[in-house]
Amino acid sequence: MIRIILFITLLISLAFGSKVEEYNWEKGETFLMFLERNSLPFSLYYTLDVEDKEMAAEIYAGTKYYLLRGNEGDIRQILIPVGNGELQLHVYKEKDDNYTVRFTPAAYQEKERELVFDLQLSPYQDIIALTNNTLLANEFVNSFQGSVDFKRLRAGTNLVVLYKEKTRLGSQFAHPLIKAAMVDANGKKEYIFYYEPKGRYYNNEGKEIEGFFLMTPLKYTRISSPFTLKRWHPVLQKYRAHYGIDYAAPMNTQVKSAGEGKVTFVGTMNGYGKVVKIAHEGGYSTLYAHLNGFAKSLKNGKYVKKGELIAYVGNTGVSTGPHLHFGLYKNNQPINPSSVIKIAKSALSGKEKTNFNEYIESMRGEIETARSNKNLPAVSRDFVYMVDILHEEG
Repeated sequence: MIRIILFITLLISLAFGSKVEEYNWEKGETFLMFLERNSLPFSLYYTLDVEDKEMAAEIYAGTKYYLLRGNEGDIRQILIPVGNGELQLHVYKEKDDNYTVRFTPAAYQEKERELVFDLQLSPYQDIIALTNNTLLANEFVNSFQGSVDFKRLRAGTNLVVLYKEKTRLGSQFAHPLIKAAMVDANGKKEYIFYYEPKGRYYNNEGKEIEGFFLMTPLKYTRISSPFTLKRWHPVLQKYRAHYGIDYAAPMNTQVKSAGEGKVTFVGTMNGYGKVVKIAHEGGYSTLYAHLNGFAKSLKNGKYVKKGELIAYVGNTGVSTGPHLHFGLYKNNQPINPSSVIKIAKSALSGKEKTNFNEYIESMRGEIETARSNKNLPAVSRDFVYMVDILHEEG
């Protein structure tokens, strides 16, 4: 079978005589509700395995999705981004008129960017003014949290940001990754470096940047399923993702808030069973799923402290045994909880420190090269989810 990837343009309508429709995913809608509303078979959901049903719950309100209709108005294909958008839920009609569902990767380009500027108003405002990239501005401010007091910076302070940006059709796709950044205030340079082996930010001495950190939400027996953004499963022959960490624990084990925040949801979510969601500072939020019950005082809008009892481990929703599914999100996109949960050993040492020193030496060199080049910053188009229509030919 030959798979031809076509971008969504008017050419699709011209080439296939079909109509592409764009919609926004509605708040509170589940994949099952979506199937019912579009008169599609429920088997598209019920035939998914446990992990894929959880992924189907990772469609956010406001996400743009696309329907491709045939000449008779029947739905031929549907593409819905899930999680961070690198995977998409693809429903398509076979030649025998039966529907099939699977998860496919979304195509994107990744580019190395550099931004060098002198402070005018604030780092946040200046980055947006120069790049039109709010996500980059948020990431820059959050990554320096606890390291630099931006309120004390004076106009004229030199700042450098080296980052990777994912784009589709020239538009922002997912979150940018800051590789390294520097703030030079009157000759005093403050750095941050993203060290990929750890998935965390460190300063020039190899010490972890103190910022927003979580605690493990329960006492668990083992991690039954780790966090995975996107990988090809060689045995199952399909793409797999798991947007959280599953902690196996006995039924009714206490679940505590991983950080201080505001409860934004207490109830049931299809696939995840009984769920609690909490919003935290810095654009972070946490999700606690498959619960057996909630703390008596828990309700929407309540502010909870770090370590406060919120629920109990259960086996609700699509679950193969008692466990807590713990999800962490930043600006509504899933990230690995282990990259934010505070660990006792926060400073690098030994061979790891040696490798880190070699890495940051090269990064400092790139920062100085960027300062001397003074290239104009790349201006990003507004953030949109762009997806591919996959046309199957026999």
